[in-house]
Amino acid sequence: MTEIERLEIVRRVQGGASFRAIARALGIDRKTVASVMHAYQQHRETPSSALPRGRARRSQLDAYGDVIAALLDRYPDITAVRLQEELRAKGFTGGYTIVKERLRRQRPQPTGAPVVRFETGPGVQAQMDYSPFDLAFTDEGRRRVYAFSYILGYSRRRYLRFVESQDFATTVREHVRAFEYLGGAATVCLYDNMKVVVQGWDGEQPVYNTRFLAFAFHYGYRPWACRPRRPQTKGKIEKPFAHIVTHLLNARTFVSLAHLNVFVMDTWLPQIDARPHDTTGRPPLALWEEERAHLVPLPAHAYDTAAVVYRVVGPEWHIPYQQNFYSVPWSHIGLALPVRITETELIVYGPGLKEVTRHALEPPGASKRVTKPEHAPGRDEKRRHEQLVERFSELGPDGPRFFEALVRTRRYGKDEAHRVLALLATYARADLVAALERACRYRAFSLTAVERILAAQAQPKAPLLALAEEATASLTGVIREDPVPPRSTADYLALMEPADGSQDEEPT
Repeated sequence: MTEIERLEIVRRVQGGASFRAIARALGIDRKTVASVMHAYQQHRETPSSALPRGRARRSQLDAYGDVIAALLDRYPDITAVRLQEELRAKGFTGGYTIVKERLRRQRPQPTGAPVVRFETGPGVQAQMDYSPFDLAFTDEGRRRVYAFSYILGYSRRRYLRFVESQDFATTVREHVRAFEYLGGAATVCLYDNMKVVVQGWDGEQPVYNTRFLAFAFHYGYRPWACRPRRPQTKGKIEKPFAHIVTHLLNARTFVSLAHLNVFVMDTWLPQIDARPHDTTGRPPLALWEEERAHLVPLPAHAYDTAAVVYRVVGPEWHIPYQQNFYSVPWSHIGLALPVRITETELIVYGPGLKEVTRHALEPPGASKRVTKPEHAPGRDEKRRHEQLVERFSELGPDGPRFFEALVRTRRYGKDEAHRVLALLATYARADLVAALERACRYRAFSLTAVERILAAQAQPKAPLLALAEEATASLTGVIREDPVPPRSTADYLALMEPADGSQDEEPT
């Protein structure tokens, strides 16, 4: 039997498997399993001093033990080269290698400073962190999820939830849930170097994410960034992650992520809260009853955790988000619209920041197309024609002319008009206006002609430039179209002449 097979038997026994089950799984006799475990137990119970040791070999350096000890006592950082030189002066004739090995064994090894666990008062401190897990759900398959954990330092009561991302919106949303679950926030919360909280370090000073500071100020607590590469600073939350592996996930199967989170909130956390803690010796729930009066109370209104993004309406009047497509009224084709993302909804706003529509949020990557029938162009061709004329009138004096000719000469002219408007997502408005003017001049009334003109004469704009253009358009009427021109320098020459009209003499 190989050593790997013996280790596998020991591992299975420690995992709770019976001898009979192990023998059946590995295809061996049950007595063999018992024999391996008997030898393993004897090895563990045998003191190290009783184990046979080989005879120590004599060395040339044995005669210089006192010299080496005296040199190390006086020069703790002495190198093997210098030690060999000193020993040669006293008659040593051996090589460098044995000197280096003796120095490695005899030099006192530095020991790390012990980490002293300190306890905080009620409501003073909390710790938060993420930990990744690759879990195999029976319905959703294997996927990576992240355990968000927030724990109160005094009572050790915690909030735990598995999420799909560690982004800003998720982190803030889970903080809000943790505060509501625990009845408040601790005065200080410790974090590591997650980008949501810390943007970087200026020497020993952390530079916090201003958006996260705004959230922390809203709830009245102070974030505290721990120094990099010091996990022991947050030991109260690092150790419970191992507890998740051994107690929560061990020998359990979950149907989905939602099923896992329901089990955590309804079953597992209440069990942990009622069980005496290894360090405090008291149940976290009992200590929390003492601590909750000292927590920072929740504000009157919860922090809005919704994310806001911009999306351009495509020619088929849908906007993309996380590989899904959501419809908006077709008259918004080509516009960059703000979109507010909550945990369950996607809300679209128009250029005037009035709500246009909302949809139930689909799972990321589902490749679903969510369409409301009222967003389609509809059967009222007259109304559709009027709305298209209105949109093309915004594209200069040649816009309506191009549209009317396009509809008159092309079989699917209105569909092509939608795609012409969608070009605003790729090119600047001024470039599209110039392209329509050139198309009218040469009587090239088609989508293909406009695309060919833009490809030859214009450059696609960057996404940020598109958003800047939308912001500028919203200020129409506020900024003057005829700014005051700068004055000529000749207007200021009179101010430099003396009051009596005489000329100053040049210095000699």
